[in-house]
Amino acid sequence: MARDWADSGLDLHLELDPRRKVASLEQALRSAIAERRLEPGTRLPPSRGLAADLGLARNSVAEVYARLIGEGRLEARVGSGTWVRGVTEPAAGARVDRSTRFDLDLRGGLPDSSGFARSAWGRAVARALAEAPAAAFAYGAPEGALELRRALAEYLARTRGVVAGAEDVVVTHGFGELLSLVARALAARGSRRIAVEAYGHASHREVLAAAGLEPVPVALDADGLVVERLAGLGVDAVLVTPAHQFPTGVPLSARRRAALGEWARASGATVIEDDYDGEFRFDGRAIGAFQALAPAQTVYGGTASKSLSPALGIGWGVVPSALRDEVLAQRRLSGSATDALSQLALAALVSAGDYDRAVRGARLRYRARRERFERLIADGLPGTRVAGLEAGLHCLLELPAGVGEAEVERAGEAIGLRYGGLAGYAADAVTASTRPPTMVVGYGAPPEHRFDRAVAAVIASVEAARTAEISTG
Repeated sequence: MARDWADSGLDLHLELDPRRKVASLEQALRSAIAERRLEPGTRLPPSRGLAADLGLARNSVAEVYARLIGEGRLEARVGSGTWVRGVTEPAAGARVDRSTRFDLDLRGGLPDSSGFARSAWGRAVARALAEAPAAAFAYGAPEGALELRRALAEYLARTRGVVAGAEDVVVTHGFGELLSLVARALAARGSRRIAVEAYGHASHREVLAAAGLEPVPVALDADGLVVERLAGLGVDAVLVTPAHQFPTGVPLSARRRAALGEWARASGATVIEDDYDGEFRFDGRAIGAFQALAPAQTVYGGTASKSLSPALGIGWGVVPSALRDEVLAQRRLSGSATDALSQLALAALVSAGDYDRAVRGARLRYRARRERFERLIADGLPGTRVAGLEAGLHCLLELPAGVGEAEVERAGEAIGLRYGGLAGYAADAVTASTRPPTMVVGYGAPPEHRFDRAVAAVIASVEAARTAEISTG
């Protein structure tokens, strides 16, 4: 939003060298514009006022303005003063985000931000503000607001079968922070190695490594994680996505779930369960959380990102008592805390049943999208197989013979489509070479009116890569 500094009384921080005030004023204004501390459309103070504030001659400030006008950074409007035109170059050393070149983003696991339950959230915020005690506006407990922890304990027990009381719940900035806290707590205990699924988020492996744990990949098959391989790895913990393996889309079988619980109890290891989209299964056969099989060994993690919005930045963990104090100690060391008012609003949303309604609505939308994606692919790419459990916000698209993932990615980029191949989620090169070329397609993110266009772009990227392969073959 444009700011009128002359009229609004806003202060502007300008560092001036007392030995060369005029030159340093010019450089300070140039930097403030380039770094967007002065946004395009901001009205600068009159030269007379700025000169008085800075102890400079008015003509000196006018000369600085004139030079910046000549460079195109400022513009003079007759009878209206001097204004910031805009940024003509990035600040030195700044990272330039070029992701805007992607008109369509079909990365796995992204939700449709246009589906955010604005009205329900607005009511929840208003209710939370009206009912919040004065203590809610002070520094909060590291484990989170009691109102939300109570609401989540009830909700998770009812919908996911999680064994938890309010005292077991820790509210975090999404699953990433929970994973970091648990990993650092394990490392502080002396743990050095943690098992991970052979395919998964590279960012999660990076979080574990940053905490001092070595991620050890474990193979996957049609029944999920090959649990029997854990015994000989010398690991103290394992990170799993049992309800819907990300990104291969297979659930952990009942036999493997039982084996995982037995291994954790016998070895004293910790299971970190990422239940990232457990509420979104479309075939009517809900898979409950693994945590109920071994609550004393399992850290259960979930978020509001898929059901509501990633913008809320709220996640939660159900942490067993043997690890809870150490996790909270790491939270205190990090100095972080989740926004208390948003926590109270989410608690109000859950307690009123609006969170359940948001989940059901999202489940219906994503189920319809998965079905439509399969129909459009069947018509546009005959013989191409859509794989993965009918759940969540993504699926796999197995590519035709001779077509590689990298070629499809490049063809997609050329038409503004962003998505990636399965190999990009592999924990190592050996894993990446074990499966045929396959794309991970997220059908959650595109808004409804652009969904068919997004699928058409997927089809076009595969066809372009196949045509290129034929012409060079």
